[in-house]
Amino acid sequence: MEWEAIFTLAVLGAVLGTLVFTRVSADLTLMAALALLVIFGVLTPASALAGFANPGVITIATLYIVASGLKETGAVQWIARKLLGHPKSTSGAQLRMVAPTGILSAFMNNTAVVAMFIPAIQDWAQRLQIPASKLLLPLSYAAILGGTCTLIGTSTNLVVDGMLQSRLGINLGLFELAWVGVPLLVIGGGFLVLFGSRLLPDRGGLDEELEAVREYGVEVEVASRGPLVGKTIAEAGLRALTYGYLTEIDRQGRLITAVEPDRTLQAGDKLYFVGAPECASELRRIHGLNPASGNVHKLDIANHQRCLVEVVLGPEFPGLNKTVRDSRFRSRFNAVILSVSREGRRVQGKLGDIEFKMGDTLLLEASHEFAEQYKFRRDFLLVSALNDSTPPDFRKAPLALGILLAMVLASASGLLSIMEAAFMAAGAMIVSRCITASHARRSVDLPVLVVIAASFALGNAMSETGAAATIVGTLLGNGEGFSPWLALVMIYVLTAFFTEVITNNAAAVLMFPIALALSEHLGVSFLPFAVAVMFAASASFITPLGYQTNLMVYGPGRYRFTDYMRIGVPLSLLVGGIAVTLIPVFWPF
Repeated sequence: MEWEAIFTLAVLGAVLGTLVFTRVSADLTLMAALALLVIFGVLTPASALAGFANPGVITIATLYIVASGLKETGAVQWIARKLLGHPKSTSGAQLRMVAPTGILSAFMNNTAVVAMFIPAIQDWAQRLQIPASKLLLPLSYAAILGGTCTLIGTSTNLVVDGMLQSRLGINLGLFELAWVGVPLLVIGGGFLVLFGSRLLPDRGGLDEELEAVREYGVEVEVASRGPLVGKTIAEAGLRALTYGYLTEIDRQGRLITAVEPDRTLQAGDKLYFVGAPECASELRRIHGLNPASGNVHKLDIANHQRCLVEVVLGPEFPGLNKTVRDSRFRSRFNAVILSVSREGRRVQGKLGDIEFKMGDTLLLEASHEFAEQYKFRRDFLLVSALNDSTPPDFRKAPLALGILLAMVLASASGLLSIMEAAFMAAGAMIVSRCITASHARRSVDLPVLVVIAASFALGNAMSETGAAATIVGTLLGNGEGFSPWLALVMIYVLTAFFTEVITNNAAAVLMFPIALALSEHLGVSFLPFAVAVMFAASASFITPLGYQTNLMVYGPGRYRFTDYMRIGVPLSLLVGGIAVTLIPVFWPF
């Protein structure tokens, strides 16, 4: 081997070791590797930075904006409430969840689907009295399986497709992977439904210890023409919120303190909740509830520019020892007080009659700029904005879904390429105000894009220096008696192993040149090997670290590492067996 190949393999080993055994972030690790390859002359700057211009990477960045538009309009939550229903058993609940999750994940980033479904599934599990641990891991697995059905379902597919375009000039169609992806979703989903109840733990939900956090009272009103009128408390999803609980209902001046789950909601009902600060954010995401405070509607701030903010009153706050009503807080700070907490407990009484004391913690509805504007003012000792607290604009949910459908149709029909269709959809989301330009910028996950783009440098170095060919020669020996199908199985297993210990996209980029060298060594078509890399890099079920969605449900489901192995190992064997059997059928050697 030339020194460049030895150096590349050393860098690759250092990257893998850093990702597996340290807490150094993946983007920093891979950018350091890219820098070393350029500084030591292994790669030219153009070759090292080729990943940042790859069509797959650009498409992923654009799809983040499309997914964020669906999130900001509450479109996914609307779909979840329509499709989940009221099944009678755990298996029935898993079936009702796996189908819509898999279908949605085929057309939008599966990480975004899981992020939006987690609170809905937690609430749903509590209403059905089913442990959340029985549903959240199947949610992640269903999203992974659904993402394999189309080219845009997971970033891994787009990354490998981008490399196919740039290296070999091959373009895969939007639904070309469905020949294998759909059977995987159906059979894998069936496995989850049939065996999930037995293999998954029963740990219940993660109950919030409200005594250990700042406690607020939040009042909301049932919209007169909203979807909650005529529904019971349980059907509306208000019986068992994650961050709070319903204490009483004010119905036309009559107070109902014993709130039964089967009590029917009426237009104009004022509901009083007690809970953590996130309770207010949780209530905002329920279509049909409006803030009961009239002052909220007087704020001169557009809906998409609002968020929830916590502030602690300092010694120079001008309204100390005055009531909320007399302090003119809204006109002074352009923010509305939703609740007041003192020494960790909500302050009793009407909000307007509460007197401010130094150290009081206020929950406000304000603009996104409020935290920056008052962070260093002496009115407040602390200013903190709550994450993800902008209320969804449900009126635009049908429009956002229409844009997504148009993107899929334009790409599937061949009218536009996937990248062009994604550009059009992202632009439509911004122009139609489903998402603002500032939100669009923030929605792009830059560290993930850096990881993917920087991984291309390692892949290029392995190809250009001959390191990939050396690895293939070591694996095959003299190559006698080594069939293409056996080589395909080996590539699948190696990719699946790397996916469990490093990121899925990095695994795909690193295995791509090895798979290419292997197909050239055997003198067979490269396409089945590329497709095997796609499916194997996505099929991460054994550890919580292999795929981001697995890690996202780890805490909410109260899972342990062994829980993933118990259900993930048989699922991985099932998915792998189906994939390596079907791939040569539709993409012959």
